[in-house]
Amino acid sequence: MSTFQAPKGTYDLLPPDSAAFLAVREAIAAPARRAGYGYVETPGFEHVELFARGVGESTDIVTKEMYAFSTKGGTELALRPEGTASVLRAALQANLHKAGNLPVKLWYSGSYYRYERPQAGRYRHFSQVGAEAIGAEDPALDAELVILAVDAYRSLGLRDFRLLLNSLGDKECRPAYRAALQDFLRGLDLDDDTRKRIEINPLRVLDDKREAVQRQLTGAPLIVDHLCEACKAYHEQVRELLTAAGVAYEDDPRLVRGLDYYTRTTFEFVHDALGSQSAVGGGGRYDGLSEMIGGPSLPSVGWALGVDRTVLALKAEGVELALPAATDVYAVPLGEQARRTLFALVTQLRREGIAADFAFGGKGIKNAMKSADRSGARLAIVAGERDLAEGVVQIKDLASGEQGPVALDEVAGTVKERLV
Repeated sequence: MSTFQAPKGTYDLLPPDSAAFLAVREAIAAPARRAGYGYVETPGFEHVELFARGVGESTDIVTKEMYAFSTKGGTELALRPEGTASVLRAALQANLHKAGNLPVKLWYSGSYYRYERPQAGRYRHFSQVGAEAIGAEDPALDAELVILAVDAYRSLGLRDFRLLLNSLGDKECRPAYRAALQDFLRGLDLDDDTRKRIEINPLRVLDDKREAVQRQLTGAPLIVDHLCEACKAYHEQVRELLTAAGVAYEDDPRLVRGLDYYTRTTFEFVHDALGSQSAVGGGGRYDGLSEMIGGPSLPSVGWALGVDRTVLALKAEGVELALPAATDVYAVPLGEQARRTLFALVTQLRREGIAADFAFGGKGIKNAMKSADRSGARLAIVAGERDLAEGVVQIKDLASGEQGPVALDEVAGTVKERLV
């Protein structure tokens, strides 16, 4: 056993389970790519101030969960706890918003880090796929992103997820709601840290998951009752577009999510089979984030979907993904001449798009055939000196056991026919 183990709250992705994670990432990204979203990749760490400003100084992410550290040169950095602030920073730094084609559509995939108490579905290192549309205020854009996420889940075969939808208003109507909510919260029996949060960002209190807090929130004022006419009309358009696209949703007037930058459209995907960690993804509109981090006014909207939790949701529903075989053909050489010939043949098959592997290490026929079975290959190519003298190899169907000779120059074509 190795002396070292993965840090607490993290995990290693290893075959064969890693194939499911790759398939989920691909399925989530595919609808976004078809909708014109280009790939972006940002560093695994950023300046602390980016997240303090963008995510919010009062959020648990910044105050309790962010991995922050000082470099040898004294720079304050943090491992990225989420993707949106980093992606927007990258887009602004590259002046993508000045290219004249708004919105800038970007998607990304990567690992994120939060110091949390590890439990099923909650890790200190986790994987997400995200999509952001930067620089346009349009309810159709909000609806597009929600639909892309729904289509991604459906393409995987996931069915028992629910979409929660809300509007958080904007700078016109949020202040009046904020004041009403603060008045209500100040009358509750809350700890000192939560009382400080009331003054900084009272919406964060609504997102508090502690039962003792949630019990007291019954009767709290709702943002839906304070929306201005523009926000009401905007939200209704989003709802109409989702309904027309066949997307079912549930209005959740208490949905605020855990980040400070959201405005207007806010949504979350939940899967009830996952217990307390039921959220599998979410997002919303963040019209003021660009200005928060020093950029121009760029109304934007986006989401991030959890790869880890999506995999757990698929398992909960008993969905088995149709994963491509890691190996279709396994070559078993008998003798040195056969090793050289079959190695060249395996290389040719790979170059023609066929997943092929080779019995490395000079294994005997018995052990090599066991390796072929364990590889999951459908076909084995076996050859010895006599076969090569006759210009053939033996192709064996590993499921039926049927075997027969095939001319060397016809192997690739025969393999392709049998794998169809």
